Amino acid sequence: MELTVNNQKIEMDGDGFMLQPELWNDEVAACIAKADDIENLTEDHWKVIRIIRQNYEEKGLAPMVRVICKETGLKLKQIYELFPLGPARGACRVAGLPKPEGCV
Repeated sequence: MELTVNNQKIEMDGDGFMLQPELWNDEVAACIAKADDIENLTEDHWKVIRIIRQNYEEKGLAPMVRVICKETGLKLKQIYELFPLGPARGACRVAGLPKPEGCV
């Protein structure tokens, strides 16, 4: 599976997660979000995405959901409203992470 953003081909796994997260940028995030039926990324979307990216870049993995809630000030229900596929499947995918372990 591939996603093309500004003439750059981004390889994705069968579930739509990036195989090369280092190619991620804001435009890639917007394209992945649109594929997940999120038309516009709001400030709250970006709060979640930035926390996930920062944690991934520092620790090599996605943060726990409670960390996302604490760092963004959003409740879990709000995160599911922003990312209907959930924090792991939806938010991590938009943030350009590879598929998190245990994510079905």
